[in-house]
Amino acid sequence: MKGALREKIASEITLSDYPGKTIRKWREELEITQHELSKHLALSPSVISDYESGRRKSPGTRTVRKIVDALLELDKTRKSSLYLAESDNLDEIILSMKDFSVGLSPSTFMKKIQGTNLSKTVPLVRNIHGYTVLDSLKAITTLKSSDYWKIYGWSTERALIFTGVKFGRSPMVAVRAHPLKPAMVVYVQPERIDRLAVKLAELENVSLIKTQLSEDEIIAKLEAL
Repeated sequence: MKGALREKIASEITLSDYPGKTIRKWREELEITQHELSKHLALSPSVISDYESGRRKSPGTRTVRKIVDALLELDKTRKSSLYLAESDNLDEIILSMKDFSVGLSPSTFMKKIQGTNLSKTVPLVRNIHGYTVLDSLKAITTLKSSDYWKIYGWSTERALIFTGVKFGRSPMVAVRAHPLKPAMVVYVQPERIDRLAVKLAELENVSLIKTQLSEDEIIAKLEAL
């Protein structure tokens, strides 16, 4: 699991338009301070601060690897270690999951799932590099904070698709509360959409989509992509 998490973090930092912000996101997710990280790397805390703020040139691949390894080594010493923690029923929460070799435009992805855009103020510009279909009730009630990275596969530029949605408030509250943000959130056959859900999506710059396809239909369509 550690190898998979290492590759996920390293690739996300390397591919990010803002590597420093991505380093900071993962450092904070792992609850590691700048001082702890700089001490482990034998660097001045100002170096880490400069990387994260963008004042220093984006680190090269070798430096990114050192930072990622340091984050995971520091994380390993904690009882709440992110890569060691795991929900017993994760397979029941994640109904289908896939990463694409080539990203799909949001309009193409929406067409595939017969989706309707609810977040009108959010630009549809983030390509979709994968999807995760989640049982909404089980995800909200049993998914641990330390498990959230697992639902993102190899990239956060993906669609989180929630089944069993009534009003859509809880999934968006969970998305807003966590530092990892998807490119798109999709509700499968919601009863109606709470206006707060749309507001939260717009605040987080996440496209909120609904589809009237059934759970089985949407999984079949997505697995065929």
